[in-house]
This record gives sequence, C-alpha cells and structure tokens, in this order.
Amino acid sequence: MTVVRSTLPDEARKVSCEALQDTLVDLLGLSLIGKQAHWNIVGPRFHSIHLQLDEVVAAARTHADTVAERSATLGVPPDGRPETIARVFSLPAPKQGRLRDSDVVQVMVDSLGTAIAGLRERIDATEKADLVTQDLLISITAELEKQRWMFEAENVPHED
Repeated sequence: MTVVRSTLPDEARKVSCEALQDTLVDLLGLSLIGKQAHWNIVGPRFHSIHLQLDEVVAAARTHADTVAERSATLGVPPDGRPETIARVFSLPAPKQGRLRDSDVVQVMVDSLGTAIAGLRERIDATEKADLVTQDLLISITAELEKQRWMFEAENVPHED
C-alpha cells in the first residue's frame, strides 16, 4: 500500500490532523443536528427556519468534505464513521420529536456557538503547525459565525 507523505514535520502534522479530525466530527454532527431539526420543526416560522437549516446542512457537509480531504492530503485518514461521531460528538443537540421553531433557533445558536469555540481553539493550535490548515479553519469559522448570527437574529424580541 502506498502511503501519502506530508510535507509537514511529524509534530505539525499531528497537531493539524487532530484539529481537522475534531472539526470533521463537529461538522458532521452539525449536519445531523440541522437535518433532525429540519424534519421536526413546527411553528409560525417553520418555512423560513426550515430553509435556513438547509443552508447550515449544505455548508457543514461541504466544509466536512474539504476538512477530510485536507487530512488525507496530510497523510492521515479522516474518520467520519457513525460510531466515531457518536462516541466523540459533544455539541448541543435537539431533543427527539417535534421541535418548536423557537427551540430550533436556540439549539442552532448553541450548537453553532460551541462549534465556533472549538474552531477558535484549533485556529490557535495550528498557528505555528500549519498555516494552510489554519486558513481552512478560519474560513469555516467565518461561515459558521454567519450562520449563528442569522439564527441569533431570529431570537431578538419584537419591540413596539
């Protein structure tokens, strides 16, 4: 079997690939959270939030693929198996069953916020190890922050 060899030193590759793996788990988990909420949302804001959830799922899946390919490029096989996600995943998730639109908004704000906090830690960790991986994590953070902002704007109380 031919093994892909990274141009990074071993320690830098280890730091980068750990950051990528943790990000992969968060992104795959976010896509599952988004779909679970998408299928079960009810309430007066159903349609707009239903469509917004699709945006999060699409972004999470696209970024997950890019993250996994970056890890493979560095010579470390990404692990997106269901059992890995189930064992490692730690983002806030929705409860089972129908979900009020306001509850969906809150769980998305919380889940995205937790994912962003993890990404910011990984951005710091990869600063000296691998600027290419750091740049990728920065771009993902920007997208997730945008999505979080859009959900958080749904929570602003109406003032007369």
